[in-house]
Amino acid sequence: MSAPLRVGNASGFYGDRFSAVREMLTGGPLDVLTGDYLAELTMLILGRDRMKDPARGYAKTFLRQMEENLGLAKEKGVRIVANAGGLNPAGLADALRELAAKLGLDVSVAHVEGDDLIARAEEFGFEKPLTANAYLGAWGIAECLKAGAEVVVTGRVTDASVIVGPAAAHFGWARDDYDALAGAVAAGHVIECGAQATGGNYSFFREQPIGVPGFPLAEIHADGSSVITKHPDTGGVVNTGTVTAQLLYEITGARYANPDVTARFDTLSLSDDGPDRVRISGVRGEAPPPTLKVCLNRLGGFRNETTFVLTGLDIEEKAALVKEQLEGALAKRPPAEVRWTLARTDHADADTEERASALLHVAVKDNDPKIAGRAFSGAAIELALASYPGFHVTAPPSDAAPFGVYSAAFVDAAAVPHVAVLPDGSNVDIAPASETVALSEADEPALPEPLRADKVRRVPLGLVAGARSGDKGGNANLGVWVRSEEAWRWLVHRLTVGEFRRLLPETEGLPVTRHLLPNLWAMNFVVEGILGDGVASQARFDPQAKALGEWLRARELDVPEALL
Repeated sequence: MSAPLRVGNASGFYGDRFSAVREMLTGGPLDVLTGDYLAELTMLILGRDRMKDPARGYAKTFLRQMEENLGLAKEKGVRIVANAGGLNPAGLADALRELAAKLGLDVSVAHVEGDDLIARAEEFGFEKPLTANAYLGAWGIAECLKAGAEVVVTGRVTDASVIVGPAAAHFGWARDDYDALAGAVAAGHVIECGAQATGGNYSFFREQPIGVPGFPLAEIHADGSSVITKHPDTGGVVNTGTVTAQLLYEITGARYANPDVTARFDTLSLSDDGPDRVRISGVRGEAPPPTLKVCLNRLGGFRNETTFVLTGLDIEEKAALVKEQLEGALAKRPPAEVRWTLARTDHADADTEERASALLHVAVKDNDPKIAGRAFSGAAIELALASYPGFHVTAPPSDAAPFGVYSAAFVDAAAVPHVAVLPDGSNVDIAPASETVALSEADEPALPEPLRADKVRRVPLGLVAGARSGDKGGNANLGVWVRSEEAWRWLVHRLTVGEFRRLLPETEGLPVTRHLLPNLWAMNFVVEGILGDGVASQARFDPQAKALGEWLRARELDVPEALL
């Protein structure tokens, strides 16, 4: 087999480790360095930046990273591909050219555009969004690289596309090389979230030293298979568990749709390939769906919050008193939404004041910043000498802050321009996929024989299962996996939707769907609506559902002793 393409990642979100770019460039051999800077919340942040200054709208951190490392990348012959262009990829490309000139470097820069649909919001029936960006695929990136670009920046492409594009350009894949493309999508999905593939946020972190995890890289082969690894002598770990966890992150079912291919995650296999090396193989691909997903963000109003500290005895009564008082003070013009949460963090006969205290959190939302701001803050703080004994708050109430509302739409892929702007300034229009298949759920796989268990013990699920969870707009995704066939035979019959609801009572009344991935001994649950209008709306404690999986692992149920 020909030498693989070594594609590294140096960013999983806007605000990730600043030094990762240099670490990846100096830590070992690399052909391409990628970065994912965009998320649903990031697009809202960049949208607000653009409101203040139309010349902004891109990830400024990336530009500062390039100021330190562009010369190093040029010296080492490493190409850079990142979606840091956000809402203004052309502006970022211009800024990079100015930076290169300032540094005395001859660097060819290209960008990909067409994803921004804000000017066509009315045409598509969007309701006055602040941002409206379609998820583009990898072929614009590939076109830029084939034209000799050393740096390619994009707007909103799918997270995996910054990895798929370089692989497609390097190996000369055709638009219908679906299996190879699907393999690159799987590799891209694993490494695009940075250190989550190398031991970060990993359920079984106690089993090996994690330290500060190095960032991941994928050795991608011509057939689309890959090896996930990291540079030597860096922190963290790469094993089948860390790769499984990341494969399950923020997906739905067995079919993982991208604009260029639908990857069948129920066909892939993982195998050890040596220390800190995991091979992904066997991924099958299908034609992509005919539509593109569009990320819509709009300003939803204003929000504010405060947290009352309740100490010692009579916690429930203290909470009831301050709630009655504050709502009474706001009765003349109450905020549109008031949300109370009491966290019983207190302990009986506690040896510290903090351990003796519970937290009563109240959050409000309203279209009027005065109602969510001064009216709420004033009413809360005026209770300081007139409420429950021991009254104090974690921080003084502040002015109201704007919040965003996320929603998703789908539009015909043929209606969205996809343009590669090459280093010489010429434009290449990227045609939509000529073959498409509407996305559908994979057939439910046959269940294995249940595990017979004579003896069980009531223990936390996390003693035998790992989990990783996250957000997709207002929905939460929660992947669960085990590490043996015997445990899978137990889990798949035990952790039904009904049992999932019992273990996580907050999901009661919400649509919950279970998707099975037997090759990974894993399942993924999608909980619709648990996050309200998305992370920017701050509708829930843990608004991105990052710890939902760890809550599930902490819940107790009867587990066969043979698995323990």
